[in-house]
Amino acid sequence: MLFYQKQNVSEGLKEDGLRELLYSALDKLGKRKKVLIVPPDITRLHSRAGVLTRFAWQYYGDAVTDILPAIGTHCPMTEQQISTMFADVPGDLFRVHDWRRGVVTLGQAPPEFVSSISGGKLDYAWPAQVGKLIAEGDFDLILSIGQVVPHEVAGMANYNKNIFIGTGGAEGINKSHFLGAVCDMEKIMGHADTPVRKVLNYASENFAGKMPIVYILTVVKPAHEKTQVCGLFAGDDSECFNRASELSMKVNINLLDEPVEKMVVYLPADEYKSTWLGNKSIYRTRMALADGGELIVLAPGLSQFGEDAEIDRLIRKYGYLGTDKILSLVKQNPDLQANLSAPAHLIHGSSENRFGITYCPAGGVNKEEIESVNFKYAELSEMQRRYNVANLRQGFNEVKGEKIYFISNPGMGLWSYKKKFI
Repeated sequence: MLFYQKQNVSEGLKEDGLRELLYSALDKLGKRKKVLIVPPDITRLHSRAGVLTRFAWQYYGDAVTDILPAIGTHCPMTEQQISTMFADVPGDLFRVHDWRRGVVTLGQAPPEFVSSISGGKLDYAWPAQVGKLIAEGDFDLILSIGQVVPHEVAGMANYNKNIFIGTGGAEGINKSHFLGAVCDMEKIMGHADTPVRKVLNYASENFAGKMPIVYILTVVKPAHEKTQVCGLFAGDDSECFNRASELSMKVNINLLDEPVEKMVVYLPADEYKSTWLGNKSIYRTRMALADGGELIVLAPGLSQFGEDAEIDRLIRKYGYLGTDKILSLVKQNPDLQANLSAPAHLIHGSSENRFGITYCPAGGVNKEEIESVNFKYAELSEMQRRYNVANLRQGFNEVKGEKIYFISNPGMGLWSYKKKFI
C-alpha cells in the first residue's frame, strides 16, 4: 500500500521541507514502541537518507532503538562517515551488519523459479537472508530508507534490495549478483522488472509478510550546483517502488543521440575508495560509449579493489576478463564458486574489449596493480591538468579541441546511446 507520495521534477523538493513531508508520511503509521531504521551507507550520500534518518529519529524519539546501515558487502561505516551522513544522530544507536556470519535464512526461492526467471541459465535455489537484528529484534516498525536510481545488478536500486541484499548474507548476495551478471546487465540497468528484482519480490511475498517493513524512497536528480530531491514515496509494498522507479527513469536516465568517443568520469574521493564501487564509472556509462571509445576514470580516493578482503584477493587474482572467460574460470575454480559476487563483478567491470578503460588513482593503488587487473593506467595529476573537473560541465565539453563527455558522479544515473537502451 502506498501511504504517501510527493513529486516536483521542475523545481525539486525543498531541503527545509523534507522534514514536514516525512512527518506527513509517518503520521499515517501511528505510534510505534520499538523502531529499527535501515538506511544506506556513505555510498548513497546523495540519497538524503542521512537527513531523513535524522528526521525519523527525531519523530520517534526513544522508540528508535537501533540503526542498521545496509552495507551489504561494503566496509562498515567509520565514525567520521556516520557523523558526516547522519549529523546529530547518537552514534550508540548504530549497528554493524555482518554479512558473512550475522544473518538468518528465512526461506528459499526454489531452483525451478530461478531457472524460469533466468531463461534456464541458472538452476540453483536462492536464499532469502536478512540480518539477525531484523529477524530477531521484535520491532513494531522497520523503516527502510533509500534512493531509487538505476542499478547494475537489480535494474533499479533500493526497495526490498535494501533488506535482502543490504542486510543479506554471503550466499544470497553472491547468488543474486551472479544472476544479474549472467542475465546481461545491459538488459537490466534502468528497469524495475528484472530477474534479480523477481527473486527479491519472491522473498518479500513469501517470507517477509510478518515483518513490519515500511519503505521511504527518494528520487534524486543532478542539478547545476547540487543534487535535488524530486520525489519522496512511502509504502509497504511494491507500489511505492514502482512509482519511484517511473520517476527515476525520467530524471536519472540520460539518453544520448550518438555514441561517445571519449568519456571522463570523476569519482569523489569520499565515496569511492575501491573498484568494487568505482566501477560504476563503467557500469553506468558502457551503453553510451562507442565501439573503440575510451573511458577515463579520475579516482583520487582509490585505495583497493574489493570492499571485502576475500573479494579484493579474487579481483587481484583473476582481473577483469570479460564474460566468456570469467564464466569458464567459475567452472574451474572453487574460490570463485564460493564467492559468486566476485565473478559477477569481474564480468560487470569488463568492457568485453569493446572500449578502453583507463584508471587514474592518486597513489593508493599503483600502476602495476591497475594493469594487473587488466585496466590501463594514467597519472592522476597529468589527467587532471588535461581535464580540470572544476572547469567541466556535465555532458559534452570541448577541451583543447577535443570533444569529451564529462560525468561528475556516475552513481547518480545511467547513460546510454538511445538506440542501445532497451
